[in-house]
Amino acid sequence: MSTSDERSSRSVIPITPLPAEGEMVSLYQAHQKIYPRSVQGMFARWRWFTVFITQLLFYGLPWLEWGQRQAVLFDLGARRFYIFGWVFYPQDFIYLTALLVISALSLFLFTAVAGRLWCGFACPQTVYSEIFMWVERKFEGDRSARLRLDAAPMSINKLSRKSGKQIVWLLLSLWTGFSFVGYFTPIRELTHAVLSLGLGPWEIFWILFYSLATYGNAGFMREQVCKYMCPYARFQSAMFDKDTLIVTYDEARGEPRGARSKQADLKTLGLGACVDCTLCVQVCPTGIDIRKGLQYECIGCGACVDVCDTVMDKVGYPRGLVKFSTQNALDQGWAWGQMVRRIFRPRVLIYTAILWAIILGVGASLWLRLPFKVDIERDRATLARVVSGGQIENVYRLQIMNASEQPLMFNLDVAGLSGLRLVTEPQVQVAATESRWVSVRLQLPYEAASAGSHPIDFRIQARWPNGHEVGLLHEKTVFLVPR
Repeated sequence: MSTSDERSSRSVIPITPLPAEGEMVSLYQAHQKIYPRSVQGMFARWRWFTVFITQLLFYGLPWLEWGQRQAVLFDLGARRFYIFGWVFYPQDFIYLTALLVISALSLFLFTAVAGRLWCGFACPQTVYSEIFMWVERKFEGDRSARLRLDAAPMSINKLSRKSGKQIVWLLLSLWTGFSFVGYFTPIRELTHAVLSLGLGPWEIFWILFYSLATYGNAGFMREQVCKYMCPYARFQSAMFDKDTLIVTYDEARGEPRGARSKQADLKTLGLGACVDCTLCVQVCPTGIDIRKGLQYECIGCGACVDVCDTVMDKVGYPRGLVKFSTQNALDQGWAWGQMVRRIFRPRVLIYTAILWAIILGVGASLWLRLPFKVDIERDRATLARVVSGGQIENVYRLQIMNASEQPLMFNLDVAGLSGLRLVTEPQVQVAATESRWVSVRLQLPYEAASAGSHPIDFRIQARWPNGHEVGLLHEKTVFLVPR
């Protein structure tokens, strides 16, 4: 082969010209605003149902009373956490850990079974974005009206619509921040402080901080939070498999796509069921085209399913061109029953077993939990010593925490060494939901035990005001005998 032929057979790599001097080159793709179209359908109704339930709980719980106090209150100042009939202390941190583990395992389980259901229906980012977009549509209209309004020059009409939307957004954000702080400061006291302009600096900071986060995330960032900030979108693929229920486009049925009249014969035109209306793109809150396959930006909200079913109804085609299905079901043509049976695969069963084991364990722990706690520590300011009468004395500090909403009477006793006795008052009363430090002195006859450290057992018996026993708690510590 000649040299010229060799040169002609080589692939030519295009060279991008360098930017001119002084020209600015952006390293990031410019953000294009997404204008989601409103949609009606089964999944839209489910999404609004979860919006209603979650916001009813979030806004309503702080106002719910339990006895003479707020039903759900995290009193950080007093280190008390009230959840209906339970009172928790920082020492109960294990329950928070269990709750986080249950939440994580639930997320793994639901994702393995049905994809990003949490993202599409219950995530706060989705919920508040849905509320804010509803307000936006009320002021500016649906997708086409918003596009025209944004493209139009500034006018009184445009200014009034934009201003009204922003005012309602700000009010919703402030109410959200106020409700959030109401979980940490009694909300009735907080309301009085707001009305009397007597808010403290921390209350002001957190109300404004949470309000700004809601306003920015739901009003402006929206899909950017899901696409760029949320880590779940990045590692979701590790929890998916070919039997995970996801939003899918039936390419075999839909392609080749193209416009046609309602009476047209698809076989004659050589077209698939997709009419290429792009409505599935227009309703997507993250702006993706589901016909290109599953993408990490998809939050599984089902909006494209609803709108595609509506289009199929209008043109007289069967529903299900875009639907919730699995990769195996599409590839092998499974019926719904076959697809559902694959839910009970080993991975899902293991997640379910672990999750229920933890839930039952935490439930049993809460059911058997004593309504008081005792922490014992040696008094570091007082060493083991010999006192009058030839007695060896150790001093301890007991923190007795009453986790009930009634006063409790505690009887203190000690065992473990022959001749060991309690020389301080054996009865201690602790008010409801309070803790009390008690100094306890133990004495042992000299030469009753060898020098060194000896294990002993504090026995704390609690009684209700009516005299009925609450429970008996054993706490281990040591008694020191000096050389």
